[in-house]
Amino acid sequence: MPNGVKIVHRWTPSPVAYVGVMVGAGTRNEEPEINGMAHYIEHCVFKGTAHHSARQIIHAIEGIGGEINAYTTKEETTFYAAILAEHVQLTLHLIAEMILKPTFKKEETDKERMVIMDEIESYNDSPSELIYDDFESLVFAGSSLALPILGTKKTLKHLSSKPDYALNWMAQHYTPERMVVFCQGNVKPDKIFRIAEREFGQLENRRSTDGQPTVKANVTPLSERERFFKKHTHQVHAMLGGRAYPLGHEKQLAMFLLNNILGGGSLNSRLNLTLRESKGLVYTVESTYTPLSDTGYWCIYWACDPEDYGYSLGLVRHELLKLRTTPLTESGLKHALEQLRGQLAISAQNQENSALAMAKSMLYHGCAPLWQETFDKIAQTSTKDLTNVANELFCDENYYILTYI
Repeated sequence: MPNGVKIVHRWTPSPVAYVGVMVGAGTRNEEPEINGMAHYIEHCVFKGTAHHSARQIIHAIEGIGGEINAYTTKEETTFYAAILAEHVQLTLHLIAEMILKPTFKKEETDKERMVIMDEIESYNDSPSELIYDDFESLVFAGSSLALPILGTKKTLKHLSSKPDYALNWMAQHYTPERMVVFCQGNVKPDKIFRIAEREFGQLENRRSTDGQPTVKANVTPLSERERFFKKHTHQVHAMLGGRAYPLGHEKQLAMFLLNNILGGGSLNSRLNLTLRESKGLVYTVESTYTPLSDTGYWCIYWACDPEDYGYSLGLVRHELLKLRTTPLTESGLKHALEQLRGQLAISAQNQENSALAMAKSMLYHGCAPLWQETFDKIAQTSTKDLTNVANELFCDENYYILTYI
């Protein structure tokens, strides 16, 4: 649109449409004293707007059989709903109102603050989830990316003390060039464009003045890259990983494939075959690659009995070393690509995930390729490419280790 708001639509024959708005503002845009602001706003815009109460917002979507949701990440806040395609106009109007005309009435936000505090406590009770936050704090120490998405009880009390805090933050960060209006379903493109223009066309053409917070190069001393926390859990929970390529990097797709081979979501990943199927040491072991706008990280998570920790850590390191020193065979690469092709095809059938991925791609790249186009690029990866990536990222100089004992 002329004011910078992006619109992306993908037609599918499904009578169910996913429609929403993704905003390029998240935890990394916060200062430590207002940590949790992006997530707090995500919650509180549901508590009332200039024209709808919290209860009316719920009934407006749930009353037509739809589901409305939102989530916050380090770099985005997303509001969306799944509804019958015939209700797209009503739904997008309501989401626009939540984003552009929230009221932040104190009696409502005080209640929501308590909900978020319960969410924090629930998170603290789940070591398999909490360890990701603590690991990011270790890998990105000194950066706003190290801050937890939920914030803390102390910062939440500060955020909710005055509605102006949240409204001013939204005015600074919810700018048109950071917004993507998205829709996927059996809706004509012209209809989506007209609705988006009506709801967001009045926004002033301006850019955020905050700039992009930078992440320092990986300069953490080796002695500070390993941490142990006493959690008094039955099992040891561990995470090993390091920095990785950002979104759009020329080696991003090769790393995506390599991570899938190492410990992606399949039972035949190398880590699962070694630690679970062969040795019976763990119930869950998985690797993750998370690219961000200007950096990224990879990590391996597993939980095991305390007496098996040293052995399992050695096996994890051995699998990483094998990827560095023993190139994949051509037949091995062929099998890995065929597996990934099937996974991408199946994932694309999930309309919710597909719509959200489409919006994120539009936010950062200005386009939204189909899964087949993405796979065609991944298929150009060679065995040498994978070995080079493994040697760049899976080296001792890039290891961080976090353990709950």
